[in-house]
Amino acid sequence: MRALVVDHGEAGPVRFADVDEPVPSTGEALVEIRHIGLNFGELNYVDQWPAGAVHGHDAAGVVVRAAPDGSGPPEGTRVAVGMAPHAWAERVAVSPASLGTVPEGVDLADAAALGIAGVTAFRVLRKRSLLARDVLITGASGGVGHFAVQLAALAGARVTALVGSPERAAGLRELGAGRVLTDLAETGDRFDLVLDTVGGPLLAQAWNSLAEGGTIHLVGYSSGQKTTFPSGALFGFGEPRTIATYGDMTPTGGELTDLLGLMAAGRLSAPVGLRGDWRDVGDAVQALFARKVHGKIVLDVA
Repeated sequence: MRALVVDHGEAGPVRFADVDEPVPSTGEALVEIRHIGLNFGELNYVDQWPAGAVHGHDAAGVVVRAAPDGSGPPEGTRVAVGMAPHAWAERVAVSPASLGTVPEGVDLADAAALGIAGVTAFRVLRKRSLLARDVLITGASGGVGHFAVQLAALAGARVTALVGSPERAAGLRELGAGRVLTDLAETGDRFDLVLDTVGGPLLAQAWNSLAEGGTIHLVGYSSGQKTTFPSGALFGFGEPRTIATYGDMTPTGGELTDLLGLMAAGRLSAPVGLRGDWRDVGDAVQALFARKVHGKIVLDVA
């Protein structure tokens, strides 16, 4: 079968290859993949995976063989694959714990956009009550950002979205952002929670905008820049402020099913900024790295 595998050469980060068919264990379902969802991290930091390995973590498709031990969805079920290894192939062996059932009315391509981005936003934002709280989402035009803006607004937060340019602000107010900024200096507000996908100097700025008792959750560092805190910046009186890291790799099936339920109810939309054929993955990766895509990239498996 065909798959996208890790390539550490100049032609990378991924290339097509013929690979062996997966052999599911007794606790794995065999899923025929219809769409894959690309993420910046897994492509930009491809050196963390061995060359030749089937790459990718997010996809959607149909169960063609249920897990032999009886766990998980039956044959014929439409499913989203989230944060599972080796997902960018024509067929994948997946633990049911990494599968979310796709309800009727939800497009499989939209389901493929969830995965890492949707679950990350969901897990961070459910850590505390957001009702009438001030929440800042940095890098709001990206995949995590689009989901985070919607979920924070659904939870009753006053949402501020921060983007890198006016062009990247499109559609964020419609998703629930009360304000959309291109520079954090544009506001003197204090935030109870910051979901930061950018890192670098912006992180230090966000710290200065954090309210007493507030938390910054670090879920990415797309800027690739170092963060330097001025002397004394981390000292303060009042209720402690905190910086929390994120790296939750536990199974995603429950959260995927919850998010897909919100999609089916019309309360959450998939931020698909580019849809194409997986044979054009090279062009899609270039567009992702050039920051030309608002939201997620979803490719159809031919």
